[in-house]
Amino acid sequence: MELGQILVTEKDIQRRVAELGERITADYQGREVFVIGILKGAAVFMSDLIRQIKVPVEIDFMSLSSYGTATKTSGVVRMLRDLDREIAGKHILVVEDIVDTGLTLSYLRENLMVRKPASLKICTFLDKPSRRQVELKPDYCGLEIDDYFVVGYGLDYNEKGRELPYIAVVKP
Repeated sequence: MELGQILVTEKDIQRRVAELGERITADYQGREVFVIGILKGAAVFMSDLIRQIKVPVEIDFMSLSSYGTATKTSGVVRMLRDLDREIAGKHILVVEDIVDTGLTLSYLRENLMVRKPASLKICTFLDKPSRRQVELKPDYCGLEIDDYFVVGYGLDYNEKGRELPYIAVVKP
């Protein structure tokens, strides 16, 4: 894997995560938020984000896949890991690393809504609206980016690059 330009620096990531934490804190004032991190990519973002949220937080994880080892989505969503806890009546915040076509999150939203949460919002660090194949707009978004394949800050290419403290473009 060869890296191209750095799209988001470590400092910009920290600033944006703090801003998202402030917005989420304001929106959930007086309530507890149940944060669901989508593995593996959102783990780094989620761990930073929950430390910026100043209301009670409960966490769990799910794992879904539509990529396998490719750089383009297959369009078929598979659930690899479900929640350990019930979410009925809880205020849910799904935390994702990146929203691309929207297929995975659309599937996930439908799956979670059947479980009757009090509310459900989506927070993503990166959004690629130009690639959207379904109607889906995250409630909280760190940054919108163009149609690049990126790694770093939890995002990977074939399980490589997650540890990078910045977000960079992968050269084709």
